[in-house]
Amino acid sequence: MRSIGLILLQLLLLLCPPAFLAAQFDPLAYVNPLIGTTNGGNVFPGATLPYGMAKAVADVDGQNTGGFGMDSSNVTGISSIHDSGTGGNPSLGNFPLFPQVCPSDELNNCRFRIGDRKVHYRDGSVVAEPGLFGIELESGVQVNMTVSEHASLMRFRFPSSKGNHPLILLDLTDLWQSRQNASILVDENTGRMVGNGTFLPSFGVGSYQLHFCVDFVGAEIHDTGVWVNNRAGTEPKQMYVTRGFNLFYLEGGGFARFSPGSDNTVTARVGLSFKSSEQACGSAEREIPNPLQDFDRLVKTAKDAWREKLSPISVKAGGADESLLTSFWSGVYRSSISPQNYSGENPHWDTGMPYFDSFYCIWDSFRAQHPLLTILDPIAQTQMVQSLLDMYKHEGWLPDCHMSMCKGWTQGGSNADVVLVDAYVKNLSSAIDWELALEAIFRDAEEEPLEWSYHGRGGLQSWRKYGYIPYLDFDPFGFGTNSRSVSRTLEYSYNDFCLATLAGGLGKHALREKYMHRSMNWQNLWKDDQISVIKGKDTGFKGFFQPKYMNGTWGFQDPIACSTLASFCSLTSNPSETFEASIWQYLFYIPHATSSLISLVGGDDEFVSRLNFFHESGLADISNEPVFLTVFLYHYAGRPGLSAKRVHQYIPSSFNDTNGGLPGNDDSGAMGSFLFFSVMGLFPVAGQNVYLINAPFFEEVSITNPVTRKTATIRAVGFDSTYKNLYIQRATVNGKPWTKSWIGHELFMEGWTLELTLGNEESDWGKKSADRPPSWTS
Repeated sequence: MRSIGLILLQLLLLLCPPAFLAAQFDPLAYVNPLIGTTNGGNVFPGATLPYGMAKAVADVDGQNTGGFGMDSSNVTGISSIHDSGTGGNPSLGNFPLFPQVCPSDELNNCRFRIGDRKVHYRDGSVVAEPGLFGIELESGVQVNMTVSEHASLMRFRFPSSKGNHPLILLDLTDLWQSRQNASILVDENTGRMVGNGTFLPSFGVGSYQLHFCVDFVGAEIHDTGVWVNNRAGTEPKQMYVTRGFNLFYLEGGGFARFSPGSDNTVTARVGLSFKSSEQACGSAEREIPNPLQDFDRLVKTAKDAWREKLSPISVKAGGADESLLTSFWSGVYRSSISPQNYSGENPHWDTGMPYFDSFYCIWDSFRAQHPLLTILDPIAQTQMVQSLLDMYKHEGWLPDCHMSMCKGWTQGGSNADVVLVDAYVKNLSSAIDWELALEAIFRDAEEEPLEWSYHGRGGLQSWRKYGYIPYLDFDPFGFGTNSRSVSRTLEYSYNDFCLATLAGGLGKHALREKYMHRSMNWQNLWKDDQISVIKGKDTGFKGFFQPKYMNGTWGFQDPIACSTLASFCSLTSNPSETFEASIWQYLFYIPHATSSLISLVGGDDEFVSRLNFFHESGLADISNEPVFLTVFLYHYAGRPGLSAKRVHQYIPSSFNDTNGGLPGNDDSGAMGSFLFFSVMGLFPVAGQNVYLINAPFFEEVSITNPVTRKTATIRAVGFDSTYKNLYIQRATVNGKPWTKSWIGHELFMEGWTLELTLGNEESDWGKKSADRPPSWTS
């Protein structure tokens, strides 16, 4: 029997014209913020605006890197600022509020410390939508929250209990418990709490100050005070807390108890600022002037902002599975959560221009997320590029990672270089100072900072002298983690290619020639006779990158080390000569000279054989960003059909609409961006004006450039939602034959139509040398 819903849908199709139905489409119906809240996705699923500073969600003691996890762990508080998808230590989650009813209405019976107060949330109670998050605790307290740009609004509904005065505490902590010192002042009459704390970044150096301003409305104040560890008192009304004796972590904060009205609800408005508590209060008052009436308005404003952010995209699914649509739209949504717009909140400098922070980290985001924002939101991406240049002007270097106004650790090369050059080759904006960008990238290439673990490049003396980063390098000029000699050599090579690209574009031809030559330094770590053995069996492949000493002799790193077949290599706990990936994986990271690599390994067939082995042996780790481009490298060997086939190995098996539907950390939207490009049928080679063309997962995807208002369309002719027709037979652009297996950003800037005719067998399309993606050869 057909469902009533299906019958109604068919009637709607008969009665309503297509234009009406298109106007009614709401992409938010396909956004599930809970994707990636288990299985290490570390996604922030709470209420936020696009790139918003305020990010409100319940914090748990389980998978809490993004604040909340759908792992049935305990809620420890409700906080208003987070990062999304990051790895390592939990980030932010400062100044959480926690509601409870004290047994017998006795203050001394309340639970203040995290370990004492934590409580499970009720299964099925979680509501997560763009701009709204709600949860019910097993204590019976219901919490709903939404946000403005710099503040959150929370409704705490307590269970009915006559004679009790429910309590809300503020904890002077963060998720990582990195607080160094903090202060709070509680107003006796209004319950307003103001203060600040000094905290450590979760993946960087230095410290940051964050300030808060909390107002309570909708209930009368019963009493107020402060608490330390497991005791509280109504006097005094202020407190300053340090780290504690022998760095022992002291827990403390403020509280207020209430006499709520008949609805048993207390509303809290939380303002935040990196500058001052006065600014936190001012932002909250300006953005949420009527806390009792503003909740629904804020939710609507947030949803409208997200609809606008997603509005450039339209999809004709062609029968593709609904779960894929959910994964697709949710991935785009997550790509605009971070970096975050901290305009007016930078305490170190203020140019009066937009300022973005939470680049966490560019090693992850340069490959797909920033290229995606260049297409969907070129205005925001321009502001991000300008923010990176602001960091250069005021801190002396481009960052590789930057969060909470602090410098983050450098993971590989100087990858902000790639972001800048990617913006340049795609003509992102004439407002960007490209001469300043060249100056910044040139400094990365030629000046070694004293401390290169959090900006710039290390080992530049050896880089210039030997043409590679030596194993156990002698470097008295600068200091950092003396590891990753192989991966840094490969990444520095590509960074130099990007420098050469920008120099050439600006007419500096001698500079271009110098760095184009240096971009081929990766060849100096190629060891022709190196083999790879797995479980005692030779894989049959010969020739791999290997570490090399300063005297030119070879070191050794097993090509499978740091892969999923061995053990993970951390920058801090077990550094190796490759960063977070194996030599097998870094074998394929020569994005500017893949054709040279193909020749080095023995030609097209040998290269394809290696790629197949890499993806089919368990060596490929799709949970980490270096694997992204390897899925599509078959294009360079004249086999684009194999790229289309390979991507179906990972979608939807590793990318789906479940709570654990990401293979690893979302890394500020990197995973969602990979999914978006893969499904659309194009994949960017970041730093180059190149998109590799593949069979899309939908019948048609269109993107309207928010600046030019021109619409680019990728359309599949012969689309088959069972994906038997994976192979491009022929292509046209604006109705004219297109034989190349790649296309430039002009597709989006000029609003071209790329039409791909699909079939169930691999064709000759894209196989000719002249039709392969551009690749540098020395």
